[in-house]
Amino acid sequence: MITLTNLNRMFRTQDVETTALNNINLHVNEGDFLAIMGPSGCGKSTLLSILGMLDSPSSGRFEFLGMDIADYNEKQLAQLRKASIGFVFQSFNLIDELTVYENVELPLQYLNISKSDRKKQVEAILKRVAIDHRSDHLPQQLSGGQQQRVAVARALVINPKLILADEPTGNLDSKNGDEVMAMLRELNSEGTTVIMVTHSEKEGAYADRLVRLLDGQIMIDKADTVVRLNEVG
Repeated sequence: MITLTNLNRMFRTQDVETTALNNINLHVNEGDFLAIMGPSGCGKSTLLSILGMLDSPSSGRFEFLGMDIADYNEKQLAQLRKASIGFVFQSFNLIDELTVYENVELPLQYLNISKSDRKKQVEAILKRVAIDHRSDHLPQQLSGGQQQRVAVARALVINPKLILADEPTGNLDSKNGDEVMAMLRELNSEGTTVIMVTHSEKEGAYADRLVRLLDGQIMIDKADTVVRLNEVG
């Protein structure tokens, strides 16, 4: 699904050049559940931004679904992003003025899907993440766990090939965090590729593969080395 080859990302100011990612080589297969971990400032968020086509590499090759997209312009990237990638953020990023239903419907409007088809897809996904009973509520009327369920529903409604999750439980208590992680695990078991950035070893244990970054470089890339939570107890 994704291949990064000798990928670099530099940030330049007038006097300083900072290397955020240094010679990254990474291959992600369809159906992978990958956790990206490492200390603050190691390049995790930069890597996730590039994988989500929200930022571009300074050099190197980025293949997505067999296409080299490193030199795509913003319009091409936006079209590919809208059709293929669902995002789940730590801060939920819901629109306060829109209801749960309207927040989840929004990505489908960008794809010019008919109103009747949007209705079917939104209702189905809200039911799938068990938040359909709150469809007419505004985000501020929901708990943090419920808001993250809405964010997951919004990511899923386009039936994405890839879900990118950035510290998805960072603003949740442990119970709600466990529920969100179990939901991502279930989605992955149904075939959705998940790439997650996390500081939490506990969250990382839900993934099948662990990539550890340090100073913009991949130090560890191992599959099946993380013990699953359900195997520990």
